[in-house]
Amino acid sequence: MTDFLQLLFSGVATGSIYALAALGFTLLWQASGTINFAQGEFVMLPAFVMIAFGAFGAPLWMAFLLTCIVAVGVLGWGFKRGIADPLLKHGLMPIVVATIGLAIAARNGIRAGFSAEAHPFPSPFGDQIFNIAGVTITLADIGTLVFALALVLGTQAFLARTVTGRAMQAVAQNTESATVLGINVPRMVFYTFAINAVLACAAALLVTPTYLAKFDMGEGLGNKAFFAAIIGGFNNSRGALLGGVIVGVCENLAAAYISPAYKDAVALVIFMAVILFKPQGLLGTKVERKV
Repeated sequence: MTDFLQLLFSGVATGSIYALAALGFTLLWQASGTINFAQGEFVMLPAFVMIAFGAFGAPLWMAFLLTCIVAVGVLGWGFKRGIADPLLKHGLMPIVVATIGLAIAARNGIRAGFSAEAHPFPSPFGDQIFNIAGVTITLADIGTLVFALALVLGTQAFLARTVTGRAMQAVAQNTESATVLGINVPRMVFYTFAINAVLACAAALLVTPTYLAKFDMGEGLGNKAFFAAIIGGFNNSRGALLGGVIVGVCENLAAAYISPAYKDAVALVIFMAVILFKPQGLLGTKVERKV
């Protein structure tokens, strides 16, 4: 029983990281109809930027804050103006192809610039270990879970309880009506891209100490985050949290009780089951479209 509880807690901590990346998928989709298949690379790139700032002597907390600023400019504003805005007017397929190409370019660029070797990354929480009722819990797991949940729930509260957040939701629901109501639609959409960039930086801070900074670390993370977003409901930001936790916990249990070889396949299996029986996701709602 203690082993199960330990796996459960660790899985929830890992799943909360998936939820951060999955939340970016749902936010961009709701606000602008963008599907970013470079989301995993949006997590990988800030990890290397933080390493670069650290090489110049910046402590981890300062490197993280500086990286957030850089990410808002490059992964937020730059991605929106350089890729999303010009291509979305031509439909969804061009943005899908462009973001897949962006992911490949980012991986190859980091491999060429930093080498293909894995780079160590400091943990923001240390390596202290606690033993609670026979269950071994690391400070890193506790810190990751608390920080990730705070960001996800904080984003939810921002969207639901602030004027700007409600305006962003209005844009996501109906762009034309939001324009009529006097909402600055381009600004609200940019805020969504900026929030996605900050969430990606947070995910990088939490996941890189375990995954290590490597050029292809974002590939698997992006796939799992995408599956988590679909599982929870692509048009429901709360579903990102549910989907991420489900994937993280089931991965841990499968690796422990079945075989570690099946760990990375768990997200795909759950994704296929949900698509077959509840295509809109566990918390998603059906969307009627005219054709």
